[in-house]
Amino acid sequence: MSLYFFRISTGRYSGAADQPYEFEDRAAAWTEMTEVCANLLGSIARNLKPNAKWSMELLDENKKQVFRISLVGEAACCEPQGGR
Repeated sequence: MSLYFFRISTGRYSGAADQPYEFEDRAAAWTEMTEVCANLLGSIARNLKPNAKWSMELLDENKKQVFRISLVGEAACCEPQGGR
């Protein structure tokens, strides 16, 4: 069993969880991470602003990144085109 931490970043706010989670291996940690993200993404996507980024990272016991899932809102153009 290995210890992992989750870190959620929203804009300038970021930080790792203080309490570690224990998983059998990286595959089990990835499965948990994707399940948590699936539960959060609907709300996050509804509130995401253009050119904003949200991400969740899985960190190992040394707080080194193992996996990252990101959601990015990108504006294709700076201003809407009139008359189209």
